[in-house]
Amino acid sequence: MNALPAFRAPRWAPLAALLTTSVLLTACGSGDDSSSGSSRPKSGGTLTFAVGSDAGCVDPQQVGSNESIYSVRQTVDSLTDQDPRTGKIVPWLAKSWDINADATEFTFHLRSGVTFSDGSQLTAQVVKDNFDAVPKLGALGVLVQGYLSGVKSTTVVDPLTVKVTFKKPNAQFLQATSTHSLGIESSASVKKTPQQKCSDGVIGSGPFVLKQYVQNQSITLAKRTGYDWGSSLWSKKGEPYLDKLVFKVVPEAGVRAGSLQSGQVDAISSVGKANEAALGGGQVTLLSRANPGVVFGLGVNNARPLLKDVKVRQAILAAIDRKQIADTVFPTGTQPATSVLAHTTPDYTDLSSDLALDAAKAKSLLEAAGWKAGSDGIRAKDGKKLRLTISWFPNAATNQPALELVQQQLKAVGIDVVLKQGQVSQFATTLQGGDFDLVWSNVTRSDPDILRTSFSTQLANFYRLPATSLDTELSGQAATTDTAEREQLVEKAQKLIVQNAYNVPVVELQTQLAVAKKVHSLDFDSGSRIQLHDTWIG
Repeated sequence: MNALPAFRAPRWAPLAALLTTSVLLTACGSGDDSSSGSSRPKSGGTLTFAVGSDAGCVDPQQVGSNESIYSVRQTVDSLTDQDPRTGKIVPWLAKSWDINADATEFTFHLRSGVTFSDGSQLTAQVVKDNFDAVPKLGALGVLVQGYLSGVKSTTVVDPLTVKVTFKKPNAQFLQATSTHSLGIESSASVKKTPQQKCSDGVIGSGPFVLKQYVQNQSITLAKRTGYDWGSSLWSKKGEPYLDKLVFKVVPEAGVRAGSLQSGQVDAISSVGKANEAALGGGQVTLLSRANPGVVFGLGVNNARPLLKDVKVRQAILAAIDRKQIADTVFPTGTQPATSVLAHTTPDYTDLSSDLALDAAKAKSLLEAAGWKAGSDGIRAKDGKKLRLTISWFPNAATNQPALELVQQQLKAVGIDVVLKQGQVSQFATTLQGGDFDLVWSNVTRSDPDILRTSFSTQLANFYRLPATSLDTELSGQAATTDTAEREQLVEKAQKLIVQNAYNVPVVELQTQLAVAKKVHSLDFDSGSRIQLHDTWIG
């Protein structure tokens, strides 16, 4: 691949500054390439990766579960990429871009010669087709719909120039173009129904091509012959090193670890805490990185009768011992939540004092709300028990043990909790339908606008928040071109969410992988997912 031409910096310094906010990194890459075998990268081979779950969908624009994103991300390219070390937005399919003064117009200049795996060309029309189809994606497309909310038009300026115009300033959009959710698919794929794209996959321009998908069993990808338009962050030019990628669904953490130790697989996701000691050292490297975005916690259905009462929500917030959960269940180094945003997210605010364990406060709040302790310790009011259901999905081995601790902690203050497990593929429809009290969830994105996507009443509003001043702060941070003002608005939004307990933050998600020493240059991207173009086995 020829070297990328120097891209034109946007004619808008504040946004450029905003998008270079540093992102903290725990570990990146699979260590010293000379640690095992050949120290010189070589082509060929198959990487077999064991993941814990399958989202039931292989369309990057609709997948929200990390375990499925690992694979489908490799099939599509994005207009831009984001440096995980600096947060800077850099060229990928777009060699340059221009942004107008108030961030309502984004003009992308596309690379020439890019093709999809069906042989069709990347053009401005294809980008327009992708963006125009986003509103039709339905429940599984909530993330990407948030990124494009308020779009006025997508216009083909010429065959390789496309302009996206928003009704209001939209400071977050450039970073959104670096995400897998806005990965560009062929026009033929765009014309398929969302259900067809989920089950059959899509035609992308990425370095790997989907060859087979067996739901809840495996996803198989093959090298894209002739690939020559990778991200400017990648070290290798042209085609990827690996010939084939196989992602096997292995739900049990212990079985995944054993498969890696025995050489049946080359890498595993969601390393169980109990398996860390056995995997550390020897022929395995442990990699970890805290995910930016909304932390793991309890998504609150604020329209439920019991949860409409702010005192009940605040009592739940105060009753949870976040440190105990992080230390007991999650990988070493996992941090308790100190805000609704992870500390790796730009414009994060430390609200740890608001999230401190205070069981006495929790009991006092419940007493004030009229919930009296019964003989069994569970509180009641007007003859009804204070019973709540937490819906959860097995897309990470830590989910159930974490929630069992939450269940114990809430029982200690008089709240009876029922844990309700669903299928991973039901997560989006559960939120959309609203049939839940609390749901265990997180959302990864390296931009604070994820708060607007998650909690604005003007978007999907899956958590049924009432319209409040929070909407003003969330809309304002997306619109402002002033980085200092945006930081202040994001801080206010975090405080409103936490202090009103619209969401109950619990623990930061830390992506932890275990990789055989023979695997080199397996790197995290800015969202703590993986990039496999530069990965090789030797």
